[in-house]
Amino acid sequence: MQAKKSLGQNFLNNQETLASIISAADLNKNDQVIEIGPGHGVLTEELVKNAGSVTAIELDADLIPELKCKFLQDQNFKLINQNALEFTPPKTPYKLVANIPYYITSPIINHFLREQRPESRPTLIVLLVQKEVAEKICAKDGSLSVLAIQVHLFGHPEIIATVPASHFTPAPKVDSAIIKITVDKQIIEPEEIKKLFTIINVGFSHKRKKLISNLTQLANVKKEDLNRIFQELGLDENIRAERLTVEDWRKLLQRLTKAQKALE
Repeated sequence: MQAKKSLGQNFLNNQETLASIISAADLNKNDQVIEIGPGHGVLTEELVKNAGSVTAIELDADLIPELKCKFLQDQNFKLINQNALEFTPPKTPYKLVANIPYYITSPIINHFLREQRPESRPTLIVLLVQKEVAEKICAKDGSLSVLAIQVHLFGHPEIIATVPASHFTPAPKVDSAIIKITVDKQIIEPEEIKKLFTIINVGFSHKRKKLISNLTQLANVKKEDLNRIFQELGLDENIRAERLTVEDWRKLLQRLTKAQKALE
């Protein structure tokens, strides 16, 4: 079957990379695994062998008959024909392991981390993503993007291996990387996450502008309040959004919330 460009399909064809993904996932027979985009089932086959149960979510209806046939005898396999961004994760511990289409990397991470309450987030995420995106996610403090903050807020990311384009059929135009995210943080209450990312998105809205200038777009916050808050937090008034740490953003949320309430 021809890969569908519209769905960002690049099927993994290399055993070494496959073994690296399985090793990074550190699977045992007690593990529940969610896989996104099983394709022809190459990775799925190894997941079924090593995990207690595997739920594969495939959007492409043309692949469903092949997958059903291939795993007909595997009692620990479940197949769902659905958009993964509409999937409701379980409230029991699970691992997310997948070779995902590049164009949904950020939405997938957003859906399984930021949009879920703690009990519905995976304990571990292992993904094949574009190398450049993996490097952005694993950036250190001082050069964090919105996506990096989105990951660092909930866990610890690391690059396991670089994967050349030749390990896929068809070969993508860029190299890939296996990224592992250990989900282990709860430094902000679920009710505060939306507020936090409202501030973060405004802060990054004009990359060439100073952070304090961008934040003047927030409702019910005066410029003098921002000047005072930055001084209290020890932030340079010339600083740009990417220079802040996750902890800086959390403290900024607290101060801005107080300032907004005072003006209500």
